[in-house]
Amino acid sequence: MVMGELSVETELLVIGGGPGGYAAAFRAADLGLDVTLVEAEPRLGGVCLLRGCIPSKALLSAAEIVQRAREGSELGLTFGDPQIDLGRLRGWKEDIVGRLSGGLDRIAKQRGVQRVRGWARFDGSHKVRLEHSDIAGIRFKHAIIATGSTSNALPGLPFRPGGRVMDSDGALALADVPERLLVIGGGYVGLEMGTVYAALGSRVTVVQRGDRLLPTADPDLVRPLARLAAKRFEAVHLNSRVSDVREDDTGVTVNLEGEARQENARFDRVLVAIGRRPLLDDLNLESTGVTRGKHGAVEVDAQRRSREPALYAIGDAAGGIMLAHKAMAEGKVAAEAIAGKPAAFEPQAIPAVVYTDPQIAWCGLTEQEAQQRQIPVKVARFPWGATGRALTENAGNGMTKLVCDPDTGRVLGVGIVGRHAESLITEGVLAVEMGALAEDLALSIHPHPSLSETLGEAAEAFLGRATHYVSPQDNR
Repeated sequence: MVMGELSVETELLVIGGGPGGYAAAFRAADLGLDVTLVEAEPRLGGVCLLRGCIPSKALLSAAEIVQRAREGSELGLTFGDPQIDLGRLRGWKEDIVGRLSGGLDRIAKQRGVQRVRGWARFDGSHKVRLEHSDIAGIRFKHAIIATGSTSNALPGLPFRPGGRVMDSDGALALADVPERLLVIGGGYVGLEMGTVYAALGSRVTVVQRGDRLLPTADPDLVRPLARLAAKRFEAVHLNSRVSDVREDDTGVTVNLEGEARQENARFDRVLVAIGRRPLLDDLNLESTGVTRGKHGAVEVDAQRRSREPALYAIGDAAGGIMLAHKAMAEGKVAAEAIAGKPAAFEPQAIPAVVYTDPQIAWCGLTEQEAQQRQIPVKVARFPWGATGRALTENAGNGMTKLVCDPDTGRVLGVGIVGRHAESLITEGVLAVEMGALAEDLALSIHPHPSLSETLGEAAEAFLGRATHYVSPQDNR
């Protein structure tokens, strides 16, 4: 319901306080625009900060400590079984979220961004009405839609607070450590949360409809993770699906179909991680000139402008790869375009990272995309078993690969599997964006010993002169 009676006006209205929304609001304020940000949550940060990227990485860091302790015996170090205090772990996670969200609040005030709490619904192309707010409505010259996305549920089985069938929000709440956890979906969310719960002591079963985990990543990057997942999880079922989900007070009963055929399989909790969809249905976009594509996202141009000139969309609301850093970059582009600056969202490489153990990261053109699009490429790989730093970190199962133009040597894509891939991929992003050649990477002096030198060695493998590895003939 509408709680307030006051209406206000603003030059730019940003709807949504996640990474894309606050990045757009802050950039627009820096450019001198009068900015109002509407967010239903009491805190800024959106799903990423409050119930997604940040809390999941906090739990993954804890899981890594547990896993490293268990592997200590390989190094001659023996530790006792870890004692897990869920209350303190939850508190530590929430403290991180609180500190970051509080920082965003201070930055918004410093930049003069007006914050309004409430749910916005469009009433034409230059006005929104607010629900659950002290303000009835806001008139604006331009608006940026940054409402994010929501988890897909199983058909006919909506998520309910406190239920045993959870989305990622429920899994991150860490209510308990279930003895048996079923993860539906072998994408990054399912594997990351499965990694957390397995480290904390759950017997984890993953069910994936396709024939491999992480289908958007190149198969050779996924293999080291798949091998470890087979050891750390109770089961990984490919080419399988879940049906007939029945929840009761003590657990969840499901039927498994496909290769994992099984009736009445019993689990304490179920995590549904089968993708996300743009959160747009309640905005009353029908009252505007905005059009939506086949996946439900707002159709936008390079400036993130919709078919309605006054309205822009960014992040998950604009479709494409659903990543916080993409949303932030789009938010800045939209703000600059509204401020009259020359700006366009035309990245050559958006990095994707899966924060499992080992981590997987890639950017630019993947090898499988090149095959599908019939783009000729030459691929060079450097195995981490040939680098001293990886072995000293007990991470010799990693690998760095370059996807290059076979004639010019231009770096078109980079893939990494292994420890700290999240940081190493940045050099790959820069190489792709700058149009670097493999020769440029090979001639750049990397510190030794380091994991970063695997990028230089992969480039040397492309050129047929890797110092620590004799590459197969087809990669030379």
